[in-house]
Amino acid sequence: MSQTTIGPAALTLADWAKRIDDDGKIAEIINLLSQTNEILDDMLWIEGNLPTGHKTTIRTGLPIAYWRLLNQGVPRGKSTTAQITESCGMLETYSDIDVDLVALSGNDRAFRLSEELAFLEGMNQQMAQTIFYNNVTTTPAAFMGLAPRYPSVLTTNAQTANNVIDAGGVNSTNTSIWLIHWGPMSVHGIFPKGQKAGFRQEDMGKTPVYDSNNNPYYAWRTHYKWDAGLVVKDWRYAVRIANVDVTTLSGGTPPNLINLMIRAIHRLPTQPARAGNVQTSDAPRLTLGQAGFYCNRAISTWLDIQALNKQNVLLRMDEFDGKPVTSFRGIPIRTCDQLLNTEARVV
Repeated sequence: MSQTTIGPAALTLADWAKRIDDDGKIAEIINLLSQTNEILDDMLWIEGNLPTGHKTTIRTGLPIAYWRLLNQGVPRGKSTTAQITESCGMLETYSDIDVDLVALSGNDRAFRLSEELAFLEGMNQQMAQTIFYNNVTTTPAAFMGLAPRYPSVLTTNAQTANNVIDAGGVNSTNTSIWLIHWGPMSVHGIFPKGQKAGFRQEDMGKTPVYDSNNNPYYAWRTHYKWDAGLVVKDWRYAVRIANVDVTTLSGGTPPNLINLMIRAIHRLPTQPARAGNVQTSDAPRLTLGQAGFYCNRAISTWLDIQALNKQNVLLRMDEFDGKPVTSFRGIPIRTCDQLLNTEARVV
C-alpha cells in the first residue's frame, strides 16, 4: 500500500528503514521480506514506550448521558478504560557462508545476499505466522497473534466475537479472511523503545565457525534480528471471517465471500470512505490509518477470478504501486501465504 506515512509515529517497516539507513541496504531487505506475506508491507509500526514492549490504554466503555429535568442535576458520566502491556518477541538468526565460496563468485555482496535470501524468507514466514496465529500460552517467547484474540463466534466466550463472522465451514479444512484497519489508535505493530525499526542487520565480517566435526573454518557472518510485537488498541477495527472451507471453492456449495466481506466492512465502527458511508465520531481515526483484506493464495485466486466477472462490480482489478491488485470497495486484497488452509472450526 502506498499511503504509508501516517503521522509522525505510525509508519510501515520500509518507511522506518529509510529513515535510519542511508545506503538503502536495510530498506532493500525489508522489501524482500514482504514478497509473499503482504501484511508485512501494510502493517504500521510504532516505537514502544517500554524497552520490552508497549503499555497502552484501551477504552472498554463509553460514558452515559442522562435526560435532565428543570431544576435537577445529572450524575457525572465517565468512560471506562483499562491499561494493558504488550510485549515484544525477539526473532533472530545468523547466516554463515564460507569465505572461499564467496570469493569464487566474483561479486561478494550479490552472492552473499543470494545465499541469505533463504534466511530472510524464513524470518518472513515466521513473523507473518506469529502475527496471525501465535498464542503466548504455548510460545511465550513471541507475542500474541490475531487468532487467539478473536478465538470464538460466541460473545459469551469473548467480546471480540462481535467481529468474528462464521462462514459455515465445519471441518478442519478452513481458512480465515481478515479485514484490518491499521493505525495508531486501532491496530499496529510495535518495536522496543530505543531500537531501530524493529529489524536489524549486522555484517559481523569474517568469523571462525565450526563444522559438524568441530573443525574450524572462516565464514562471512550476518546477524539478523527482528524485535516486534502487536497491539490491538481497539478490537473493533479488526474483523475475522472464519470457517471458510477451501475445499468448497472449486466445487460443492462455496460460501458467498462477497456477502461475507460486505458484512465485515459493516463491522468496522467507521468505514473507509471508499468502502461505505458509515462515518461516526470515530471518523478522525481514518486520517491516521489504512485498511486491507488479508487472505491466503487460495482465496485471493478465487477473488481474482471473480473480479473478471463484470457482474461483480464491488471487486475490481486496480493498480497499486505499479502492481495489479484486486480490491473490494476500494480496499486492497492482500495475499498472505502463512494463512492456513487447515484451521480448525472456530466455535
